[in-house]
Amino acid sequence: MASLKNLTGKEIFDLVREDLRKVEDELHQQSVSSVQTITDINQYLEVSGGKRLRPTLVLLACKLCGYEGPAAIRLGAVVEQLHTATLVHDDIIDGADIRRGRPSTNSRWGNHMSVLAGDWLYMQAFNIALAERNFKILDLLIGLTQGMVEGELLQLTLLGKIDVTEDAYFELTYRKTACLFSACLRLGALLTGKDEEEETRLGTYGTNLGLAFQLIDDILDFTSSEEKLGKPIGTDLREGKLTLPLIYLVQKCRPEEKEKIARVLEEGSYDSVQFSEIMGLVQRYGALQAAREKAQQFADAARNCLEGVPDSPYRDALRSLPDYIVERES
Repeated sequence: MASLKNLTGKEIFDLVREDLRKVEDELHQQSVSSVQTITDINQYLEVSGGKRLRPTLVLLACKLCGYEGPAAIRLGAVVEQLHTATLVHDDIIDGADIRRGRPSTNSRWGNHMSVLAGDWLYMQAFNIALAERNFKILDLLIGLTQGMVEGELLQLTLLGKIDVTEDAYFELTYRKTACLFSACLRLGALLTGKDEEEETRLGTYGTNLGLAFQLIDDILDFTSSEEKLGKPIGTDLREGKLTLPLIYLVQKCRPEEKEKIARVLEEGSYDSVQFSEIMGLVQRYGALQAAREKAQQFADAARNCLEGVPDSPYRDALRSLPDYIVERES
């Protein structure tokens, strides 16, 4: 029987550390435009960084499937650019002032320039992907991008509503977050010509991992700190988003308590109702714990997708990632 080894977050990222540095170099080279403002915005975003989790997923999937080559580096850069483009557009739609502890691009350059910079990133990502001359990869990335844009539109239709269902939440979460995680894993299978069953298995792993990731994000919006998150806590509700802990809370709380949530949604602030009151409610009704248990279910489902995969350090890394995702604090 294959040995099972649980890796720490550092050990997971260390497996692809050298390739991640190459992804950073690729991102830097691909951030330059003939229009200086675009270059300035891209390099500002580059410095903001982030965990580079999505390129890490591409690299781990490629190594798991036996691919070692420059296409993995390029596609790691592609998924990071697509992710960054969605963040730029998200901040514009949300009117966010802070991203990863720094002024957001829209607060620094304005909405007009920022939306065009986001568009440029989408096109540059496809420009890099085109160089692979692989129609299956292009089909995957086009479908992914359409799904993410549909997620943005779906979110706009749900903003400010207190009657969001669990099903609607998960559809939104799949489109906005989990479909990109899924695509990262599927890219590894596509690069190595794996069969459809193997590609689907890896894609399902990515979907479940992405759903767990977003649920933990929703929980951290209540339980973390501005220092760790790089933005104020309680932001989701103030921006009109009913995340899963709040959906669970609305299902359980009394009418007068539900009215408090509705007031924050309507006013877009914690002036009439303090964030501490909402925090007290989600704790009292066990909404955070229920959401965490759901995240753990998705993490377990992701891990189960790897049953039967040959033993390797990369299999161990993907087995360990769900725990890293669920236990993270930022």
